[in-house]
Amino acid sequence: MRNQYNKTITACFVGYVVQAVVNNFVPLLFLHFQTTYEIPLSQITLLVTFNFGIQLLMDLVSVVFVDKIGYRASMILAHALTASGLLSLTILSEVLPVPFSGILISVMIYAVGGGLLEVLVSPVVEACPSDNKEKAMSMLHSFYCWGQAGVVLISTLFFFVAGIDNWKILAIVWALLPVCNAIVFAKVPIAPLIKEGDSGLKIKELFRLKVFWILCIMMLCAGDSEQAVSQWASTFAETGLGISKTLGDLAGPMAFAVLMGLSRLFYGKLGHRINLDRFMIASSILCIFSYLGISLLRLP
Repeated sequence: MRNQYNKTITACFVGYVVQAVVNNFVPLLFLHFQTTYEIPLSQITLLVTFNFGIQLLMDLVSVVFVDKIGYRASMILAHALTASGLLSLTILSEVLPVPFSGILISVMIYAVGGGLLEVLVSPVVEACPSDNKEKAMSMLHSFYCWGQAGVVLISTLFFFVAGIDNWKILAIVWALLPVCNAIVFAKVPIAPLIKEGDSGLKIKELFRLKVFWILCIMMLCAGDSEQAVSQWASTFAETGLGISKTLGDLAGPMAFAVLMGLSRLFYGKLGHRINLDRFMIASSILCIFSYLGISLLRLP
């Protein structure tokens, strides 16, 4: 039975790769959308805002229905929405009179799926019986980073070989990943997340906890910072440094993903030796200096 749950954990790892596709594929096309469909940068920015905002909204809304329909159905629904958004991206951008409207609708569809995945994946892994749960959770959270690096690398190689004008083919290929993983989640065992007789915290009780709001603010700031860099790094590198798209993708979002993944592996391996409070304070200071450098420093 424990071996069967290993398949569930593996499917959850792939689920984070799917979320990496959701958050990082379209940003690689920002400049292409801007030039091909004549979309101004102000509207391109809305794609990031809607993607991130809808995922945050789903984090809140999902508590209303996930327990009612079950985690298996919710997982399948999340993957189905993700695949639908990626597929509609290739269609709506052409059939609607305003291409930006089609792109925005597609982003909103797969953002709902991505938000559900964010809520579901970690608890499902946490509930699985495992000999080394800490290691499994550490690997899980680093898998998003490796997924992001893989999305950027594979997409960059595809654009280099086949040309960025054929991006719709790659979008369809990426859509196959959530389709296959949804089939897997229809079959793998999912352990109960709440012990028998334990109803868990109610929403009103959760909202009364000060630590809940502190963690919410921390997650909002951390997620906003991560998305800002990961989704705009390629565009910044291409326009600011005047380099090719291939180098911009590799030097921007891929490098960011690899370093983020290495830092999560580092804490997963040595976290028991590190003072968590000091580590978080040091990380926050590094983020502040990094974003000040991004916004203020200019190359000659």
